[in-house]
Amino acid sequence: MPLFTATIALGSVPGSLSFLSKLFTTTETSSTQCSPSGSPLLSPISNNLSKHSPRCCSRRTPWICSASNVSNNTESYGQAGTASARVLQDSSTPPEAVRQSQNERSADWEAARSYNASGFIYEGRVEGFNGGGLLVRFRSLVGFLPFPQLSPSHFCKEPTKSIHEIAKGLTGSLISVKVIQAHEESRKLIFSEKEAVWSKFSGKIKLGDIFEARVGSVEDYGAFVHLRFPDGLYHLTGLVHVSEVSWDLVQSVRDVLSEGDEVKVKIISIDREKSRITLSIRQLEEDPLLETLEKVIPQDGSVGSDSLTISDGNNIEPLPGLETIFEELLREDGINDVRISRQGFEKRVVSQDLQLWLSNAPPINQSFTLLARAGRQVQEIQLTTSLDQEGIKKALQRVLERVP
Repeated sequence: MPLFTATIALGSVPGSLSFLSKLFTTTETSSTQCSPSGSPLLSPISNNLSKHSPRCCSRRTPWICSASNVSNNTESYGQAGTASARVLQDSSTPPEAVRQSQNERSADWEAARSYNASGFIYEGRVEGFNGGGLLVRFRSLVGFLPFPQLSPSHFCKEPTKSIHEIAKGLTGSLISVKVIQAHEESRKLIFSEKEAVWSKFSGKIKLGDIFEARVGSVEDYGAFVHLRFPDGLYHLTGLVHVSEVSWDLVQSVRDVLSEGDEVKVKIISIDREKSRITLSIRQLEEDPLLETLEKVIPQDGSVGSDSLTISDGNNIEPLPGLETIFEELLREDGINDVRISRQGFEKRVVSQDLQLWLSNAPPINQSFTLLARAGRQVQEIQLTTSLDQEGIKKALQRVLERVP
Protein backbone atom coordinates (compact mmCIF):
# COMPACT_ATOMS: atom_id res chain seq x y z
CA MET A 1 0.00 0.00 0.00
CA PRO A 2 1.23 3.57 -0.56
CA LEU A 3 2.94 5.22 2.37
CA PHE A 4 1.35 8.57 1.70
CA THR A 5 -1.61 9.83 -0.25
CA ALA A 6 -2.30 13.42 -1.19
CA THR A 7 -5.62 14.21 -2.80
CA ILE A 8 -6.22 17.45 -4.63
CA ALA A 9 -9.68 19.02 -5.03
CA LEU A 10 -11.57 16.27 -3.37
CA GLY A 11 -15.31 16.67 -3.23
CA SER A 12 -16.83 17.34 0.13
CA VAL A 13 -17.68 14.32 2.22
CA PRO A 14 -20.22 14.52 5.04
CA GLY A 15 -18.39 14.89 8.33
CA SER A 16 -20.73 12.83 10.41
CA LEU A 17 -23.49 10.48 9.44
CA SER A 18 -26.02 9.25 11.84
CA PHE A 19 -27.51 5.85 11.21
CA LEU A 20 -29.47 5.70 14.52
CA SER A 21 -33.13 6.61 13.99
CA LYS A 22 -34.41 9.84 15.51
CA LEU A 23 -37.59 9.96 17.56
CA PHE A 24 -40.36 12.35 16.62
CA THR A 25 -43.17 13.54 18.82
CA THR A 26 -46.49 13.35 17.03
CA THR A 27 -49.93 14.58 17.85
CA GLU A 28 -52.14 11.97 19.42
CA THR A 29 -55.13 11.18 17.28
CA SER A 30 -56.79 8.29 19.09
CA SER A 31 -56.23 6.07 22.08
CA THR A 32 -56.91 2.52 23.12
CA GLN A 33 -58.88 2.19 26.32
CA CYS A 34 -60.33 -0.73 28.15
CA SER A 35 -63.17 -0.88 30.61
CA PRO A 36 -62.71 -2.26 34.13
CA SER A 37 -63.84 -5.63 32.84
CA GLY A 38 -61.11 -5.63 30.23
CA SER A 39 -63.39 -5.20 27.22
CA PRO A 40 -61.90 -2.86 24.64
CA LEU A 41 -63.77 0.38 24.02
CA LEU A 42 -61.66 1.31 21.00
CA SER A 43 -58.88 -0.86 19.57
CA PRO A 44 -56.82 0.62 16.71
CA ILE A 45 -53.62 -1.13 17.81
CA SER A 46 -53.93 -4.82 16.95
CA ASN A 47 -55.75 -7.96 17.89
CA ASN A 48 -52.66 -9.00 19.79
CA LEU A 49 -52.89 -6.06 22.15
CA SER A 50 -56.43 -6.93 23.11
CA LYS A 51 -55.18 -10.32 24.35
CA HIS A 52 -52.95 -8.60 26.82
CA SER A 53 -55.01 -5.49 27.57
CA PRO A 54 -56.57 -7.00 30.76
CA ARG A 55 -53.13 -6.59 32.30
CA CYS A 56 -53.71 -2.85 32.04
CA CYS A 57 -56.84 -3.28 34.10
CA SER A 58 -55.20 -4.97 37.06
CA ARG A 59 -57.31 -5.40 40.18
CA ARG A 60 -54.43 -3.83 42.09
CA THR A 61 -55.25 -0.49 40.51
CA PRO A 62 -58.52 0.98 39.26
CA TRP A 63 -56.63 2.98 36.66
CA ILE A 64 -56.43 1.84 33.08
CA CYS A 65 -53.35 2.37 30.91
CA SER A 66 -53.76 3.08 27.24
CA ALA A 67 -51.38 3.84 24.38
CA SER A 68 -52.09 6.40 21.70
CA ASN A 69 -51.82 5.67 18.01
CA VAL A 70 -48.46 6.54 16.54
CA SER A 71 -48.17 8.33 13.22
CA ASN A 72 -45.21 7.34 11.08
CA ASN A 73 -42.37 9.64 10.08
CA THR A 74 -39.46 8.67 7.89
CA GLU A 75 -36.00 10.25 8.00
CA SER A 76 -32.64 8.69 7.22
CA TYR A 77 -32.93 5.25 8.64
CA GLY A 78 -36.61 4.62 9.24
CA GLN A 79 -39.80 5.69 10.89
CA ALA A 80 -40.23 6.84 14.47
CA GLY A 81 -43.11 7.59 16.77
CA THR A 82 -44.18 8.21 20.32
CA ALA A 83 -46.69 6.69 22.67
CA SER A 84 -48.28 8.17 25.75
CA ALA A 85 -49.17 6.30 28.92
CA ARG A 86 -52.55 7.60 30.06
CA VAL A 87 -54.99 6.74 32.83
CA LEU A 88 -58.74 6.86 33.09
CA GLN A 89 -60.47 6.92 36.46
CA ASP A 90 -63.29 4.54 37.33
CA SER A 91 -65.98 6.61 39.07
CA SER A 92 -66.68 3.77 41.51
CA THR A 93 -63.10 3.66 42.78
CA PRO A 94 -62.61 4.68 46.44
CA PRO A 95 -60.48 7.86 46.82
CA GLU A 96 -57.92 6.02 48.96
CA ALA A 97 -57.33 3.48 46.21
CA VAL A 98 -57.01 6.26 43.67
CA ARG A 99 -54.35 8.04 45.75
CA GLN A 100 -52.49 4.76 46.27
CA SER A 101 -52.53 4.07 42.53
CA GLN A 102 -51.30 7.60 41.79
CA ASN A 103 -48.44 7.18 44.26
CA GLU A 104 -47.47 3.86 42.68
CA ARG A 105 -47.41 5.39 39.20
CA SER A 106 -45.39 8.37 40.40
CA ALA A 107 -42.88 5.94 41.88
CA ASP A 108 -42.75 4.05 38.60
CA TRP A 109 -42.13 7.26 36.64
CA GLU A 110 -39.32 8.06 39.06
CA ALA A 111 -37.87 4.60 38.41
CA ALA A 112 -38.13 5.15 34.66
CA ARG A 113 -36.25 8.46 34.96
CA SER A 114 -33.60 6.67 37.02
CA TYR A 115 -33.15 4.04 34.28
CA ASN A 116 -32.92 6.80 31.69
CA ALA A 117 -30.25 8.68 33.66
CA SER A 118 -28.17 5.62 34.56
CA GLY A 119 -28.38 3.80 31.23
CA PHE A 120 -29.23 0.54 32.96
CA ILE A 121 -30.86 -2.20 30.90
CA TYR A 122 -34.45 -3.17 31.74
CA GLU A 123 -36.19 -6.45 30.90
CA GLY A 124 -39.70 -5.52 29.78
CA ARG A 125 -42.55 -7.65 28.53
CA VAL A 126 -44.00 -6.88 25.09
CA GLU A 127 -47.72 -6.20 25.64
CA GLY A 128 -48.61 -5.69 22.01
CA PHE A 129 -47.84 -3.47 19.04
CA ASN A 130 -49.28 -0.85 16.72
CA GLY A 131 -48.34 0.63 13.36
CA GLY A 132 -45.18 2.26 14.66
CA GLY A 133 -43.68 -0.07 17.23
CA LEU A 134 -44.00 -2.32 20.26
CA LEU A 135 -45.84 -1.59 23.51
CA VAL A 136 -43.57 -2.60 26.38
CA ARG A 137 -44.56 -2.80 30.05
CA PHE A 138 -42.49 -0.99 32.65
CA ARG A 139 -43.99 -1.88 36.04
CA SER A 140 -47.47 -0.26 36.07
CA LEU A 141 -46.70 1.79 32.95
CA VAL A 142 -46.77 0.87 29.28
CA GLY A 143 -44.18 2.57 27.08
CA PHE A 144 -43.32 2.53 23.40
CA LEU A 145 -40.46 0.99 21.43
CA PRO A 146 -40.38 2.34 17.83
CA PHE A 147 -39.65 -0.30 15.19
CA PRO A 148 -36.41 1.46 14.08
CA GLN A 149 -35.12 1.00 17.65
CA LEU A 150 -35.38 -2.80 17.46
CA SER A 151 -32.18 -4.84 17.22
CA PRO A 152 -31.35 -5.84 13.61
CA SER A 153 -31.19 -9.47 14.75
CA HIS A 154 -35.00 -9.76 14.47
CA PHE A 155 -35.05 -8.71 10.82
CA CYS A 156 -32.00 -10.73 9.81
CA LYS A 157 -33.24 -13.88 11.54
CA GLU A 158 -36.50 -13.86 9.58
CA PRO A 159 -35.91 -11.66 6.52
CA THR A 160 -39.06 -12.81 4.72
CA LYS A 161 -41.39 -11.66 7.50
CA SER A 162 -42.96 -8.21 7.61
CA ILE A 163 -42.30 -5.95 10.57
CA HIS A 164 -45.79 -6.58 11.91
CA GLU A 165 -45.31 -10.35 11.70
CA ILE A 166 -42.10 -9.95 13.67
CA ALA A 167 -43.92 -7.76 16.21
CA LYS A 168 -46.67 -10.36 16.57
CA GLY A 169 -44.06 -13.03 17.29
CA LEU A 170 -42.46 -10.84 19.98
CA THR A 171 -45.75 -10.20 21.79
CA GLY A 172 -45.68 -11.75 25.24
CA SER A 173 -41.88 -12.15 25.32
CA LEU A 174 -39.31 -10.32 27.44
CA ILE A 175 -37.04 -7.85 25.68
CA SER A 176 -33.90 -6.04 26.87
CA VAL A 177 -34.28 -2.29 26.46
CA LYS A 178 -32.95 1.05 27.61
CA VAL A 179 -35.19 3.95 28.58
CA ILE A 180 -34.33 6.81 26.23
CA GLN A 181 -37.22 9.14 27.15
CA ALA A 182 -39.16 9.35 30.42
CA HIS A 183 -41.38 12.45 30.64
CA GLU A 184 -44.15 12.08 33.20
CA GLU A 185 -45.76 15.43 32.38
CA SER A 186 -46.29 14.53 28.72
CA ARG A 187 -46.69 10.82 29.53
CA LYS A 188 -43.91 9.78 27.16
CA LEU A 189 -42.01 6.60 27.94
CA ILE A 190 -39.78 5.53 25.04
CA PHE A 191 -37.50 2.48 24.84
CA SER A 192 -34.63 1.37 22.60
CA GLU A 193 -33.47 -2.19 22.14
CA LYS A 194 -30.62 -0.99 19.90
CA GLU A 195 -29.10 0.99 22.76
CA ALA A 196 -29.28 -2.04 25.06
CA VAL A 197 -27.64 -4.25 22.42
CA TRP A 198 -24.89 -1.65 21.89
CA SER A 199 -24.04 -1.80 25.60
CA LYS A 200 -23.78 -5.58 25.42
CA PHE A 201 -21.80 -6.01 22.20
CA SER A 202 -19.86 -2.81 21.41
CA GLY A 203 -17.08 -3.89 23.79
CA LYS A 204 -16.51 -6.96 21.61
CA ILE A 205 -15.45 -5.01 18.52
CA LYS A 206 -12.30 -3.06 17.67
CA LEU A 207 -10.72 -1.21 14.76
CA GLY A 208 -9.59 -3.50 11.97
CA ASP A 209 -12.03 -6.30 12.81
CA ILE A 210 -13.49 -8.05 9.77
CA PHE A 211 -17.12 -9.24 9.82
CA GLU A 212 -19.47 -11.14 7.61
CA ALA A 213 -22.44 -8.83 7.25
CA ARG A 214 -25.79 -8.26 5.61
CA VAL A 215 -26.95 -5.07 3.91
CA GLY A 216 -29.94 -3.63 5.74
CA SER A 217 -30.87 -0.47 3.87
CA VAL A 218 -29.27 1.57 1.10
CA GLU A 219 -29.22 5.37 1.02
CA ASP A 220 -27.71 7.93 -1.36
CA TYR A 221 -24.73 8.44 0.97
CA GLY A 222 -24.03 4.79 1.77
CA ALA A 223 -25.41 1.51 3.06
CA PHE A 224 -26.31 0.42 6.57
CA VAL A 225 -24.88 -3.03 7.19
CA HIS A 226 -25.63 -5.47 10.03
CA LEU A 227 -22.64 -7.27 11.58
CA ARG A 228 -22.90 -11.01 12.24
CA PHE A 229 -21.37 -12.15 15.52
CA PRO A 230 -20.04 -15.63 16.42
CA ASP A 231 -23.48 -16.63 17.79
CA GLY A 232 -24.83 -16.23 14.25
CA LEU A 233 -26.98 -13.20 15.09
CA TYR A 234 -26.68 -9.69 13.70
CA HIS A 235 -26.39 -7.47 16.76
CA LEU A 236 -24.80 -4.20 15.58
CA THR A 237 -25.21 -1.96 12.55
CA GLY A 238 -22.59 0.17 10.82
CA LEU A 239 -22.41 2.52 7.86
CA VAL A 240 -20.45 1.87 4.67
CA HIS A 241 -20.06 5.35 3.19
CA VAL A 242 -20.30 5.62 -0.59
CA SER A 243 -16.54 6.35 -0.70
CA GLU A 244 -15.82 3.01 1.02
CA VAL A 245 -18.01 0.81 -1.18
CA SER A 246 -15.54 0.18 -4.02
CA TRP A 247 -12.29 1.36 -5.59
CA ASP A 248 -14.37 2.07 -8.68
CA LEU A 249 -16.12 5.41 -9.01
CA VAL A 250 -19.59 4.79 -7.53
CA GLN A 251 -22.28 7.13 -8.84
CA SER A 252 -25.08 5.42 -6.93
CA VAL A 253 -24.70 2.99 -4.04
CA ARG A 254 -27.81 1.19 -5.29
CA ASP A 255 -25.91 0.22 -8.44
CA VAL A 256 -23.53 -1.81 -6.28
CA LEU A 257 -25.44 -2.91 -3.16
CA SER A 258 -28.99 -4.05 -2.48
CA GLU A 259 -30.90 -4.86 0.69
CA GLY A 260 -30.16 -8.42 1.82
CA ASP A 261 -26.76 -8.67 0.09
CA GLU A 262 -24.13 -10.65 2.00
CA VAL A 263 -20.85 -8.74 2.20
CA LYS A 264 -17.58 -8.74 4.10
CA VAL A 265 -16.65 -5.49 5.85
CA LYS A 266 -13.82 -4.01 7.89
CA ILE A 267 -14.32 -1.71 10.88
CA ILE A 268 -12.46 1.55 10.20
CA SER A 269 -14.01 3.81 12.86
CA ILE A 270 -15.89 3.42 16.16
CA ASP A 271 -17.56 6.34 17.92
CA ARG A 272 -18.49 4.82 21.27
CA GLU A 273 -19.98 8.05 22.57
CA LYS A 274 -22.45 8.31 19.67
CA SER A 275 -22.84 4.52 19.19
CA ARG A 276 -21.66 4.66 15.57
CA ILE A 277 -19.58 2.26 13.51
CA THR A 278 -18.00 3.11 10.16
CA LEU A 279 -17.24 0.23 7.83
CA SER A 280 -15.39 -0.35 4.57
CA ILE A 281 -15.80 -2.89 1.81
CA ARG A 282 -13.14 -1.55 -0.53
CA GLN A 283 -10.34 -1.83 2.04
CA LEU A 284 -10.72 -5.60 1.85
CA GLU A 285 -10.08 -5.47 -1.90
CA GLU A 286 -6.73 -4.94 -3.58
CA ASP A 287 -6.06 -1.32 -4.45
CA PRO A 288 -5.89 -1.18 -8.27
CA LEU A 289 -3.07 1.36 -7.96
CA LEU A 290 -0.81 -1.37 -6.59
CA GLU A 291 -0.99 -2.98 -10.01
CA THR A 292 -0.26 0.25 -11.85
CA LEU A 293 3.52 0.09 -12.13
CA GLU A 294 3.53 -3.51 -13.34
CA LYS A 295 0.30 -3.70 -15.38
CA VAL A 296 -0.89 -0.24 -16.32
CA ILE A 297 2.64 1.04 -16.88
CA PRO A 298 4.76 -2.05 -17.74
CA GLN A 299 8.37 -1.76 -16.68
CA ASP A 300 9.61 -2.85 -20.11
CA GLY A 301 7.69 -0.03 -21.78
CA SER A 302 5.55 -2.42 -23.82
CA VAL A 303 1.92 -1.65 -24.56
CA GLY A 304 -0.51 -4.15 -23.01
CA SER A 305 -4.12 -4.78 -23.93
CA ASP A 306 -5.37 -2.82 -20.93
CA SER A 307 -3.01 0.15 -21.08
CA LEU A 308 -1.42 2.71 -23.34
CA THR A 309 2.14 3.83 -22.62
CA ILE A 310 4.20 6.64 -24.08
CA SER A 311 7.93 6.28 -23.71
CA ASP A 312 8.87 9.88 -24.48
CA GLY A 313 7.92 11.83 -21.37
CA ASN A 314 8.59 15.17 -23.07
CA ASN A 315 5.45 14.71 -25.17
CA ILE A 316 3.15 13.98 -22.22
CA GLU A 317 0.89 16.82 -21.12
CA PRO A 318 0.75 16.95 -17.30
CA LEU A 319 -2.57 16.27 -15.63
CA PRO A 320 -4.48 19.45 -14.64
CA GLY A 321 -2.89 21.01 -11.56
CA LEU A 322 0.33 18.99 -11.85
CA GLU A 323 2.47 21.76 -13.35
CA THR A 324 1.87 24.00 -10.32
CA ILE A 325 2.90 21.16 -8.03
CA PHE A 326 6.08 20.62 -10.09
CA GLU A 327 7.00 24.30 -9.73
CA GLU A 328 6.51 24.17 -5.96
CA LEU A 329 8.50 20.93 -5.63
CA LEU A 330 11.48 22.53 -7.36
CA ARG A 331 11.45 25.26 -4.70
CA GLU A 332 12.07 22.64 -2.00
CA ASP A 333 15.64 22.08 -0.82
CA GLY A 334 17.02 18.75 -1.98
CA ILE A 335 14.77 18.35 -5.03
CA ASN A 336 16.74 19.04 -8.21
CA ASP A 337 14.48 17.89 -11.04
CA VAL A 338 10.87 16.78 -11.61
CA ARG A 339 9.62 15.24 -14.86
CA ILE A 340 7.00 12.86 -16.24
CA SER A 341 8.56 9.63 -17.50
CA ARG A 342 5.58 7.52 -18.61
CA GLN A 343 1.82 7.51 -18.88
CA GLY A 344 -0.86 4.83 -18.76
CA PHE A 345 -4.62 4.36 -18.69
CA GLU A 346 -6.51 2.21 -16.20
CA LYS A 347 -9.57 0.14 -16.98
CA ARG A 348 -11.48 1.60 -14.03
CA VAL A 349 -12.15 5.15 -12.87
CA VAL A 350 -11.20 5.35 -9.19
CA SER A 351 -11.52 9.13 -8.83
CA GLN A 352 -11.85 12.12 -11.13
CA ASP A 353 -9.76 14.20 -8.70
CA LEU A 354 -6.00 14.50 -8.95
CA GLN A 355 -4.23 12.14 -6.56
CA LEU A 356 -0.53 11.86 -5.79
CA TRP A 357 1.00 8.63 -4.50
CA LEU A 358 4.44 7.89 -3.11
CA SER A 359 6.21 4.76 -4.24
CA ASN A 360 6.95 2.16 -1.57
CA ALA A 361 10.46 1.78 -2.96
CA PRO A 362 13.21 3.97 -1.44
CA PRO A 363 15.16 6.41 -3.68
CA ILE A 364 17.75 4.71 -5.90
CA ASN A 365 20.70 6.74 -7.22
CA GLN A 366 18.89 9.91 -6.12
CA SER A 367 15.86 8.96 -8.19
CA PHE A 368 12.40 8.57 -6.65
CA THR A 369 9.03 7.71 -8.20
CA LEU A 370 5.68 9.42 -7.70
CA LEU A 371 2.39 8.51 -9.35
CA ALA A 372 -0.28 11.03 -10.35
CA ARG A 373 -3.76 9.79 -11.15
CA ALA A 374 -7.00 11.43 -12.31
CA GLY A 375 -9.87 9.54 -13.89
CA ARG A 376 -8.36 6.67 -15.90
CA GLN A 377 -5.10 8.50 -16.57
CA VAL A 378 -1.93 7.62 -14.64
CA GLN A 379 1.39 9.43 -14.98
CA GLU A 380 4.72 8.26 -13.57
CA ILE A 381 6.86 11.12 -12.18
CA GLN A 382 10.59 10.91 -11.56
CA LEU A 383 12.17 13.09 -8.86
CA THR A 384 15.91 13.71 -8.81
CA THR A 385 16.56 14.35 -5.14
CA SER A 386 19.05 13.99 -2.32
CA LEU A 387 16.21 13.50 0.17
CA ASP A 388 15.29 10.17 1.71
CA GLN A 389 11.75 8.78 1.58
CA GLU A 390 10.61 10.60 4.73
CA GLY A 391 12.13 13.86 3.51
CA ILE A 392 10.28 13.58 0.21
CA LYS A 393 7.03 12.92 2.06
CA LYS A 394 7.44 16.08 4.20
CA ALA A 395 8.41 18.17 1.18
CA LEU A 396 5.30 16.99 -0.66
CA GLN A 397 3.13 17.81 2.36
CA ARG A 398 4.50 21.37 2.44
CA VAL A 399 3.89 21.77 -1.28
CA LEU A 400 0.27 20.62 -1.03
CA GLU A 401 -0.35 23.12 1.77
CA ARG A 402 0.81 25.94 -0.51
CA VAL A 403 -1.11 24.85 -3.60
CA PRO A 404 -4.67 26.25 -3.66
